Amino acid sequence: MSDLTIEDIILQKDQRGIAALRPYLPEDFCTQAAQYVLDRPGTTLITTGFYILYGEAVETDGPPGALAIGDALESLGRDVVYVTDKYCGEVMQTLAGPEAAVVEFPIAGPDASREFAQGLLDRIDPSLLISIERCSPSRDGIYRNMRSVDITQHTARVDALFDLHEHTVGIGDGGNEIGMGLLRDTIPTLPRLPQEPAWTACNELIITSVSNWGGWGLTAALSRLTGKNLLPTLEEESERINKCVEMGVVDGFTGELKASVDGFPLDEYNQTLAQLHELLSREGIPTP
Repeated sequence: MSDLTIEDIILQKDQRGIAALRPYLPEDFCTQAAQYVLDRPGTTLITTGFYILYGEAVETDGPPGALAIGDALESLGRDVVYVTDKYCGEVMQTLAGPEAAVVEFPIAGPDASREFAQGLLDRIDPSLLISIERCSPSRDGIYRNMRSVDITQHTARVDALFDLHEHTVGIGDGGNEIGMGLLRDTIPTLPRLPQEPAWTACNELIITSVSNWGGWGLTAALSRLTGKNLLPTLEEESERINKCVEMGVVDGFTGELKASVDGFPLDEYNQTLAQLHELLSREGIPTP
């Protein structure tokens, strides 16, 4: 157990076959992404929010991971702006606090979305974009969930931001998220992964069994590079998941309104966070 890397930890309990993409990425992809983030000081735009049709709400995977990254960056002196759509705006505002900058990206057609995206980038002038568990269109422009069902009418075209910016990081667990377009030719060749994968690419990609875990993986790598534990505590994470459920956020696997993430009950879900804290502690970076 002590020999596990950050990447090993966040790819445990792989339910979708996403770990099959590992040979196509750098061995230390979390560390490389973290260094990429640190090399781009300034405002960071973070997007999340994945609509679950059978739950008629966004899922518990995504917003807490976005907050973990955002809190880490703010503790390093960065300004953070969260971008999502009408289904997740209140969720992110509640999780991040009343003073947090949360932008609601409208659900609109391609032209209007691109215009909104360009205006937002002009106004915020971010140095970096990060997406965690946010649906990307496939090559044909359709946004698909993990069951390959069309969710376009419930999805703002936030990916337009990534088409317009040169510095981007993507985090995903299924092959249909923003950033996964980096491996769009490989994904359809692997068992259990989408035949119509994400088309939106990124500069640095983090693959993970649960996207929130990927957010922690990036945060753990940032912690290692800065010598400061930036991860949420287990208590903080439990509070965030419970707060999500109070706001009607559902489990992405089951569509049920309960304190679980991608089918993992809270205790099992938090085991990954505990392992990352243990890894940092062994390296002399104790939990605050």
